[in-house]
Amino acid sequence: MAQVRLDDVNKAYGTLRVVDRLSLTIEDGEFVALVGPSGCGKTTTLNLIAGLVELTSGDIHIGDRLVNDVDPKDRDIAMVFQNYALYPNKTVFQNLAFPLKMRKLSRADIDTKVREAARLLDIGHLLERRPRELSGGQQQRVALGRALVRDPLAFLMDEPLSNLDAKLRVQMRAELKRFHQDLSATVIYVTHDQLEAVTMADKMAVMHGGVLQQYDAPELVFAHPVNTFVAGFVGSPAMNLIGAKVLAGGTALEGSGGWRCELSPANARKALAAREASVVLGARHSTMLLHTQEAPGTIPSRVYTVEPTGDITYVHVFLGDATIIVSVPPDLRLQADEKVWIGFDQERLHLFDAATEQALPAG
Repeated sequence: MAQVRLDDVNKAYGTLRVVDRLSLTIEDGEFVALVGPSGCGKTTTLNLIAGLVELTSGDIHIGDRLVNDVDPKDRDIAMVFQNYALYPNKTVFQNLAFPLKMRKLSRADIDTKVREAARLLDIGHLLERRPRELSGGQQQRVALGRALVRDPLAFLMDEPLSNLDAKLRVQMRAELKRFHQDLSATVIYVTHDQLEAVTMADKMAVMHGGVLQQYDAPELVFAHPVNTFVAGFVGSPAMNLIGAKVLAGGTALEGSGGWRCELSPANARKALAAREASVVLGARHSTMLLHTQEAPGTIPSRVYTVEPTGDITYVHVFLGDATIIVSVPPDLRLQADEKVWIGFDQERLHLFDAATEQALPAG
C-alpha cells in the first residue's frame, strides 16, 4: 500500500470551481472518508486521484510517484463503484480473474489469487454463480474481491453501500472495516452518509462547495467542528444551531423570542471574541437536559412534537422562535405543547461567530 497526497489540487469547468485548492494527505494504510452533500466535490476528487478526470492544476502523488500525467490503468489503484460494475455474463470466478488476465498472469497464479481473495471475503462458495444470482451484499463482496486481487497501492471506493438496504448496509460497514484492518489497506472512501464515515474511517475530510472544511479523526470532527457547516453536517440528528446576541460583558446570550442563557466564564470569553456581538450557539441533542419542572439555569420552552425510536426519544422543542431537538429516555412521556425547561451543558456548548461562521477560540 502507499501514501496518497494531494497538493493544492484544483478542478474547474470554465468559471465553476468543483475542487478548490485541496491539499490532503492519506497516509499508508489509512482509511479516509471524503464526505459532504451532493455537489461538494468529493466524487470529483476521487476521480482526479484515479485519473478519470483531468486536473486543472496542482499535484497528486501516489506513493513516491507524481501521477498527474499517468494513465488511470498505470496508477496502480483499484476502484469499487456504487453499481459494482460486474460483468453480467461472467461467473464470479471470471469477474475476479478478469483484471489478472489483462495483466497476462499465468493460469496458476490467477487461480491462486482469485481463491485467496474469495477466502478472505467468504465468497468461495459463489465462484461459479453469475451476478444476477447474487444478493446485493454478495455482489458488493465480489466487487471488493475484483479490486483486491490486483494488490493495488490504494483502494478508491465511490459510495459502494448506497444501493443496499438499511440492514445490509450496517453489516457491510462492519465487513469493510474488517477488510481494511486485515489488509492494512490504503482506502479512500466517498460517501454522503456521515454515519458511514464516523463508523469506518480513521480520518474524515468534510467538503463543501469544493473546499475542504475539516480533516481529522471522526471523533474530533464530531466534538470540535471548526465551523457551522461541519457542526450541522456531522452528527445525526444534526447539531442544534441557534442565533443569539451577546449581552454586555459576555455573561449571557439572548435569543430571538426573548430567551436568555447564562454563560460560564470560559464561554463568556469565547462570546466576546465575536466580531459583532452576534453568535451561533451550538448544542447536540445529547448534551442538553430537558426538565418537566423549572430548575435553576434552565430556559422555559414548549414541546412541538415527540419522536420515539425505541431506545431513545427525540423531542422537538420551541426555544423562542427556534426549534431544537433534545434526546430523552424512552420512558419519559411528553405531549405536544407541554411546557418544559431546557438546560445547556456549558462544558459541551459550541459558540460560532455569526459573521464568519467559524468556531470561536477558547482564549
